[in-house]
Amino acid sequence: MKVLIARFSSIGDVVLTTPVIRCVKKQVPNCEVHFVTKKAFAGLVKTNPYIDKVWELKDDFNTLVNELKSENFDVLIDLHNNLRTKRLRFNLGIKRLALDKINLQKWLIVNLKVNRLPDVHIVQRNLDVVKSLGVVDDQQGLDYFIPPNTEIPATIELPQTFVCYAIGGQHATKKMPLKRIVELCSTINQPVVLIGGKEDTDVGAQIEATCNHVISLCGQLSIDQSALIIDRSQWLITHDTGMMHIGAALGKRIASIWGNTIPEFGMYPYRSDTASQVFEVNGLSCRPCSKIGHEKCPKGHFQCMMNQNLEEIASLIHTTAG
Repeated sequence: MKVLIARFSSIGDVVLTTPVIRCVKKQVPNCEVHFVTKKAFAGLVKTNPYIDKVWELKDDFNTLVNELKSENFDVLIDLHNNLRTKRLRFNLGIKRLALDKINLQKWLIVNLKVNRLPDVHIVQRNLDVVKSLGVVDDQQGLDYFIPPNTEIPATIELPQTFVCYAIGGQHATKKMPLKRIVELCSTINQPVVLIGGKEDTDVGAQIEATCNHVISLCGQLSIDQSALIIDRSQWLITHDTGMMHIGAALGKRIASIWGNTIPEFGMYPYRSDTASQVFEVNGLSCRPCSKIGHEKCPKGHFQCMMNQNLEEIASLIHTTAG
């Protein structure tokens, strides 16, 4: 059998497909596994030993479709289920197994605060897509394969032990504001290394300037280098981001901080270290206010992040140090 697995974006969502990739490759006899994603995220899976070929969606969707047509796939495993992947299936003319994105249930909880969300992690829902192929969960969790030649730049001197804090987030309401991040870092009694994208560089520099035990590497590292920092850390503090899922794939202890989104969406850290904990402000009538995020709090108070118990987060890290 020759299968094409589709997930075009983004970091966390691609990492969350890795159990399907592994289980299909190992459990379907003589299976050739191809994976298609946007060019920006292809590096996340290029070193995955369970993938035979990675296809990149660049600027021209039609060119990609024409290239894929010549592969004569037997089935499309659609773990994105959007307009583009539906077009892909139509153009390839093959069987399609698609993820149920539970958009109605998400709409109900966001807009009416009626919870009809299934108590199932997205990894399990992804695996349900391939049940008809005889695939079952192997209980091995997520995969992230850091290329063996990945190195931290020689100009960066890391502490022997440290906490990694992934300060980024796709939307502002997924991130604690600068003031609260500074307060949390100030409360932690060991070195803290900040990671984030170029868009986090200024915030990282301000935190580093305020806290003398903080090193900011925001905007200086590739995704794989950031993963290496996470792998070397004692703890990962993170918002609801792709780095959280990379940390889970690496089996790290994770303190995940949740703002406008909720773990009940099914995307909390999957099979991370047993010491991991979720931190959220419960009892807010406005939460969740979006299944993705906003650029500012719709209510103006941002209590889901402003009321986070920072002392509790720091205490967890202090009592499990070493």
